[in-house]
Amino acid sequence: MLEHLPVLIIIVPLIAGALCALARREDVCWWLTFAVTVFCFCSGVILLNLVQDAGTLSYAMGAWAPPIGIEYRVDLLAAYLLILVSVMAGIVHVYGRRTVVAEIDADLRGWYYGMYLLCLCGLMGIVVTGDAFNAFVFMEVSSLSMYVLIALGRDKRALAAAFQYLIMGTIGATMYVIGVGLLYTMTGTLNLVDLGDRLGPVLSAPTTIAGMAFIVVGLSIKLALFPLHLWLPNAYTNAPSAVTAFLAATATKVSIYLLARFLYSVFGFDFAFLATPISEVILIMSIAAMFAGSFIAMFQNNLKRMLAYSSVAQIGYITLGFALASIDGLTGSLVHIFNHGMMKGALFMLVGGIALQVGSVRISDLAGIGRQMPVTMIGFVIAGASMLGVPGTVGFVSKWYLALGAFEHDAWWIVALLVISSLLVLIYMGRVVEVAFFRPRPEGAPTVTDPPVIMQLMTWLLVAGCIYFGINTEFTLGTARDAAQVLIGSAS
Repeated sequence: MLEHLPVLIIIVPLIAGALCALARREDVCWWLTFAVTVFCFCSGVILLNLVQDAGTLSYAMGAWAPPIGIEYRVDLLAAYLLILVSVMAGIVHVYGRRTVVAEIDADLRGWYYGMYLLCLCGLMGIVVTGDAFNAFVFMEVSSLSMYVLIALGRDKRALAAAFQYLIMGTIGATMYVIGVGLLYTMTGTLNLVDLGDRLGPVLSAPTTIAGMAFIVVGLSIKLALFPLHLWLPNAYTNAPSAVTAFLAATATKVSIYLLARFLYSVFGFDFAFLATPISEVILIMSIAAMFAGSFIAMFQNNLKRMLAYSSVAQIGYITLGFALASIDGLTGSLVHIFNHGMMKGALFMLVGGIALQVGSVRISDLAGIGRQMPVTMIGFVIAGASMLGVPGTVGFVSKWYLALGAFEHDAWWIVALLVISSLLVLIYMGRVVEVAFFRPRPEGAPTVTDPPVIMQLMTWLLVAGCIYFGINTEFTLGTARDAAQVLIGSAS
């Protein structure tokens, strides 16, 4: 059975999602979703161990051997992402039961769990597929389910946010598939490994360069790289709390993964980063994201919107490592994919608890809750410290390696920008801490308490991870560095 895990990790959530849509019984759907997320996490761990022992796993669909048939391919980086997506899916699912009841109508909850599993299926599929067009199919599977998940909230603004995301997501997916089509006309193959082999003689052809441009821009929309991020703030702000936490921790990270696949494995490091200006373009966009996202976040009164713009800035940190074009820089990017998933997942889950208990996520309404919700707000301080990059947290690990990547190029000014942008994080996260802990609760305001124990437990798993993986970096940093060496080593 182990040899079939690359396909089972996709088929199981797909079938379970369909069963939830048919059954629509909330309790049945919840337990089925829980079982599937546990299965996916265990499968991801097993696949990581298999890859570490035996190298890259290749699974051919049907009797057609790759590159003719569709191939599912799991290497170190793919297994790393599978664990992130599956563990976040499981933690958010258990955490979200109470918020789903509070924020989604009873007759829609079965659909919620069906779409949740379908989204998980699509994200897993993007990670494991070895076929460029198959990646587009899974991209649409995950995106269509995301649109529904966002729109399920009772707030009518969720419908507008879902529609805006649909429009921009469709543009991004269309540009991606046009780019893939252009590469197919040059090579006659859609297999990613075969594409990398066949593109060598035609890399400088105008059609190839155009294909790369379409793919990079299309995926940049999907991963919300500034200034192509316009769908993200409204989607994160107006979606149900559990949906926001899941998407913030996984969806953009998978798009970043796919972009890395094309730049390093298909086009190759030498061509993509040394023979074209893409490194400079990504550098400019990344720095703009780091400052614009944080600057806008400073002026938000809605806590979810503040964290949404913070995500725009953090995506800039991840893509900055690509632009640095070095093993240390890429290591910083890859480790920040996992670290930011934990940090932002924890923060949005904490905000979901605040919304459940307080009934508002406006910063001005949170005065004094630090003394009434100490477990929640202490967790917020720790996760916020991770975003800042305090030593001993996961955020410090990411920024340290990004700084090392900048030092390799003697780019001291980039290190200075990293420090300055981190201070902006201190400003907007400090606003929340100041309001919650240092302002009195208004007279007549209802007394609030920390959310239910199960929500606290799931959230603190991630908060504790922000500290644990900031000290013990064997899995996150070790895996990210090994994957970076493979990507740059095989591409150069």
